[in-house]
Amino acid sequence: MRKLIAGNWKMNGSLAANQALVQALRAGVGTPACEVLVCPPAAYLAQLQQLLAGCDAIALGAQDVSEQAGGAYTGNVSAAMLAEFGVRYAIVGHSERRQYQGESDLLVARKAQQALAAGITPIVCVGETLVEREQGLTGFIVQRQLSAAIAVNAARLAEIVVAYEPVWAIGTGQTATPEQAQQVHALLRAQLAAADATAARQVRLLYGGSMNAANAQALLAQPDIDGGLIGGAALKAPDFLTIIGAAA
Repeated sequence: MRKLIAGNWKMNGSLAANQALVQALRAGVGTPACEVLVCPPAAYLAQLQQLLAGCDAIALGAQDVSEQAGGAYTGNVSAAMLAEFGVRYAIVGHSERRQYQGESDLLVARKAQQALAAGITPIVCVGETLVEREQGLTGFIVQRQLSAAIAVNAARLAEIVVAYEPVWAIGTGQTATPEQAQQVHALLRAQLAAADATAARQVRLLYGGSMNAANAQALLAQPDIDGGLIGGAALKAPDFLTIIGAAA
C-alpha cells in the first residue's frame, strides 16, 4: 500500500506565501515513494491548481466539501465545483469543524458520499478529546464516528481514506506515542474489516495528531499507519519534505 502524506494548511496562507511554499516543495519533492497532497483554503484552490500544473508528484486537496450537490446553500462549495479545480481529495469531519461548526457524524458521512460521487476521495477524520481519552472512551468515540461513514458509504468503502486525529494532540505540541497511535489504528482497521474485509486492506489510515519531522519516521513505521495528515509542519517546506522522505 502506497503511503499518503497530506498537508492541511488550515486557515493559513497568502498569494505570496503559497507561491513560495509550492515552489520549494516542487523543487525538493523529486519522485516521492509516497503520494503527496496539499489542502489549501478554498480561496486559494485556483492559485494552487496553476502552481501545481504539470507536477505529477503533488496532488491538490480541499479542506471541506458540502453535503449538498448544489442549490441555495450560501457559502457552501460542492464536490462538483471542487472537481473542476482538479481537486482529488477532500478532508471531511476534521475535529475543528466538528467542534466549531457542530458537524455531526451523519453530516460527515454525507459529505464523504458527495465527494465520492464527484470522483473525489474523502479523508474521513475521527478522534477523541483529552477528556474522552482520560475517561477510557477513545475506542467508543472513534468507532462511533467511523460507523456513520461506513453505513452511508458501504458500497464504496474501499475508496475512502480515514485519518485518526487525537484532538488532544492537535496544535498542542503533544502527540500520541507510536504505540498509542498504532493501537487506535488497529482498532479502526478491525472495524473496517468487520464491515468489508477486502476494503479494510485497501483503506489507508493516516495519523493526524501533530506528526512532524522529528516523529514521522517512528509513527510511519507502525503496521497500520499508512500516512499522515500534517498540520503546522505542512507550512514549512523543509519539515514537510522530511516527512515525505520518512514515508519511504
